[in-house]
Amino acid sequence: MDFEFGSWQMLHLLIAPQKVYRNFQYRKQTKDQFARDDPAFLVLLAGLLCVTSCCFGFVLGLSLPDTLKLLTWIVVIDCIGSGLLIATGLWWFSNRYLRTVSTNDVEWAYAFDVHLNSFVPLLIVLHGVQLIFVSIIKQTWFLSILVGNTFWLVSLSYYFYITFLGYSALNFLRKTTIFLMPMVPIALIYLFSLMVGWNFTSSLMSFYKARL
Repeated sequence: MDFEFGSWQMLHLLIAPQKVYRNFQYRKQTKDQFARDDPAFLVLLAGLLCVTSCCFGFVLGLSLPDTLKLLTWIVVIDCIGSGLLIATGLWWFSNRYLRTVSTNDVEWAYAFDVHLNSFVPLLIVLHGVQLIFVSIIKQTWFLSILVGNTFWLVSLSYYFYITFLGYSALNFLRKTTIFLMPMVPIALIYLFSLMVGWNFTSSLMSFYKARL
């Protein structure tokens, strides 16, 4: 397992995601597949999930058993469960409506890799960087809502942007800008939340506590 390369991918998903997908294109040329064949990235992601979940559990004041439940929820539901649904849906949609060459198709494993790539920055922003400001965000001030919801806006927009890059890297797909369309309703919901005082992060914390 090449952990150095896996770390390189995670870093560049934050600062230059285009370079990561350029590497996927090289893999297709050399190994005749777009999807990853090295589990190092998954191992690093699993470690990142453990660290961020423990930090989130600490901020929520959870006991060790509840923190382990939170970790299980984030891994099974937030990452893998949502990933299976999203990857399958976009895999089917891309092959059904966006293909220009009938001899090529989107690999399901690649669609799942695209989800994992997009999930990494979202996880780091929401379960990592945001926690630094949680003492401000959990207040009832307008500034708290603005700061917390802006983290959500940035992370979700980045998720769909990296998803767009993943599918636009496949030269047999057309009209891949459709993957950027969810950013419009996200921006509208963000503005609406500021007007009504809806704190996304407080809602997430309440949801996690209720589930545990």
